[in-house]
Amino acid sequence: MTSTNEPNTHGTAVVVGTGVGGVRTALGLREQGFGGRIVLLGAESQLPYDRPPLSKQFLSGEWDAERLSLLTESEAREAGVELRTGTAARGLDVHGRRVLLDDGQSLAYDHCVIATGCRARPSPWQVESGLHLIRELSDSLALRADLSAGGPVVIVGGGFIGMEAAATAVLLGLPVTVVDPDPMPLARSVGPEIAGLLTDIHTRHGVVTRFGVGVEDVRGRRGDLQVRLADGTVLEAATVVVGIGVLPNVEWLAGSGLHVADGVACDEYGRAVGAEGVHAVGDVARWRGPEDPDARRTEHWTNAVDQSAVVAHNIVHPDRPGRQDALPYVWSDQYDHKVQVVGRPAGAADCKVLDGPDGPRRRVAALYSDDAGALVGVTAVNWPRVTVLARKLLARGADIGAAVDEVHALAPPR
Repeated sequence: MTSTNEPNTHGTAVVVGTGVGGVRTALGLREQGFGGRIVLLGAESQLPYDRPPLSKQFLSGEWDAERLSLLTESEAREAGVELRTGTAARGLDVHGRRVLLDDGQSLAYDHCVIATGCRARPSPWQVESGLHLIRELSDSLALRADLSAGGPVVIVGGGFIGMEAAATAVLLGLPVTVVDPDPMPLARSVGPEIAGLLTDIHTRHGVVTRFGVGVEDVRGRRGDLQVRLADGTVLEAATVVVGIGVLPNVEWLAGSGLHVADGVACDEYGRAVGAEGVHAVGDVARWRGPEDPDARRTEHWTNAVDQSAVVAHNIVHPDRPGRQDALPYVWSDQYDHKVQVVGRPAGAADCKVLDGPDGPRRRVAALYSDDAGALVGVTAVNWPRVTVLARKLLARGADIGAAVDEVHALAPPR
């Protein structure tokens, strides 16, 4: 048995999920010096690929599938990772330490990492054709084919995915309407001040927004769809995109004994609650913060990358486990505008909006503070220097006054 003061470099690690969290965990184990067997399981038949471009560059046709690659077969062999695509896990035996597979076989593990991510929340409306979700490569391919046929597009859901898809469709020359029951849907992610700015950008590009009203029904087929709203309005569409959130992929863990309500509950080290030798990363994982008793999921690429590095380290070095110290970070590309969010703007008590230097695109930053005046989050549009500064300010616990002064130093007030 390995001494508690020595690296844990032997045994078998089974990583379930071939998204960025799973791939980075498998490769991170090797980088940390893990010399045992590493098996990377993916339910999809495709080689591991990146998801953020599915609503942007890949959807528009600017990128091909090869550019999405996270791990090729040759790269997996070179790293000593057994890559098994088209192999879904159907259960987890935490007492026998086995991952049960959909083909009836099972894999014994010393370490299991759950990285099964999320799936798009299903559409409440079913039609013969022309209605799309965006989560997997096949989703984006099917939507791209329908968009290429032309016609008006109705997007149900005004979050990041919906608004990115709206921008892509507009750039393809299509008329677009976005519907959301929330009067300002992007405010959930970037705060109301920046949400208003982004909505204006979409409006200037021709997007029609129907915010504050829900969808009651969708009928028809591709090229002849009718979207009926709660106020009685009927929108005609050739294509409908539904982006109303995601659900964590935890059904396969039923009966395992893990706490899986809204994702796999983990401690601050990424260890699954109630099961020795099991960790979870990415969209499917609810990590508890070091000073936060409430475990929460964070659905973004950078969070999965950060957590995978922590878990790879903690598996190999259980005697000196690390925590996820990186600040929450989210980005979105819409038209030629880049939105970057650092920290947690949601629920802030106050906000200061600062304009940046003149340029071809407006630069703006929103600085959010709590009741005590401490900076809790920053949203920047087209202003990457503020994003870099925000990380430093949040890391040192700056107050809002000092933060405003330092941002002003980047671009003195006009």
